[in-house]
Amino acid sequence: MIGLFTIFTFISLVYLQYTPYAISWFNIIEGFKFKLPPETVIFAIAAFGITGVGGDEIMYYNYWCLEKGYAAYTGPREENTEWVKRAKGWIKVMYIDAFLAMIVYTLVTAAFYLLGAAVLHAQSEIPHGYAMVETLSKMYTETLGSNAKSVYLLGAFIVLYSTLFSGLAAWTRVFSDAFGQIGLINFYDPVTRKKTIAILAWVFPVIWSLLFLFIKLPVLMVFIGGIATSIVLLIVVFAAFHFRYCRLHSSLKPNRFYDAAFWLSAIVIILIGVYGIFKIT
Repeated sequence: MIGLFTIFTFISLVYLQYTPYAISWFNIIEGFKFKLPPETVIFAIAAFGITGVGGDEIMYYNYWCLEKGYAAYTGPREENTEWVKRAKGWIKVMYIDAFLAMIVYTLVTAAFYLLGAAVLHAQSEIPHGYAMVETLSKMYTETLGSNAKSVYLLGAFIVLYSTLFSGLAAWTRVFSDAFGQIGLINFYDPVTRKKTIAILAWVFPVIWSLLFLFIKLPVLMVFIGGIATSIVLLIVVFAAFHFRYCRLHSSLKPNRFYDAAFWLSAIVIILIGVYGIFKIT
């Protein structure tokens, strides 16, 4: 369903070129000139944190790997070639996961951004309050006609529900893990862990609903979440360095290309964080 909505978005982007909001190559080139007004930096940092695979979702992925067989198929660490072969095989699967995710979220993010920049910016439309979804629907109705609104609303529901569903599954595990780390529960007891996850699966939706009804500013809530995720991303970078250079089994060390890409990614993330702090202050 998300795939179909993504295709719908790309179709909308194609038809954009047959409207008064058509994008020129000059617009694309202009967008790469790093002319970011200081007052918009905070929004860019929030977008950086929440776009694509965020810091929190990188943490979620670990639980996916543990529960969906990656680690189980590898088995407990053994000092033999069979274990190393299995481990490297599943690490290769993780590489494919990351590579395909990068391609998908880069293309989809670019498509959404171009639609928003071309249509909403041209109309000086800024999503506010409960009108957020209504405002965003104009990206599709202005390109595909008024009938596209129904498809957009269905697609928006699917995308947001899937985000809520997967996020809830992950948060219950992250917080159960955290409670185990600080001694509130015995995380290594499967019964206790499952019970905690089950309880939190009810607690979090209630908290989220109350926050939404109390704050009544979904755009602000998304913005705050983006800033928090940007901070989490810096923590993830630190954790990645720790695992790469302090915890990694010697037989599983990656090649030089991986290390170069790893360092490049970490440097870019840190520079964007420093740049944001500098511009904001």
